[in-house]
Amino acid sequence: MNLRENIKSLLALENVTLTKIAEEMTKRTGKNYSMHNLSQKLSRKTIKFEEIILICEILGYKIKFEKE
Repeated sequence: MNLRENIKSLLALENVTLTKIAEEMTKRTGKNYSMHNLSQKLSRKTIKFEEIILICEILGYKIKFEKE
């Protein structure tokens, strides 16, 4: 599963839209985020790691690195 699919799955699990995420990201950062902007970043694989962390925080998740 790629990053875009993972984010979409988390959104579905939490019953949150990408629009709501964009609104919350705008509130927290002061930068202008839109659903279209985030969708394009996910599709093009140009989203910043900091933005992924923020999305996860908004959804109540954290990223964990584990050594295999």
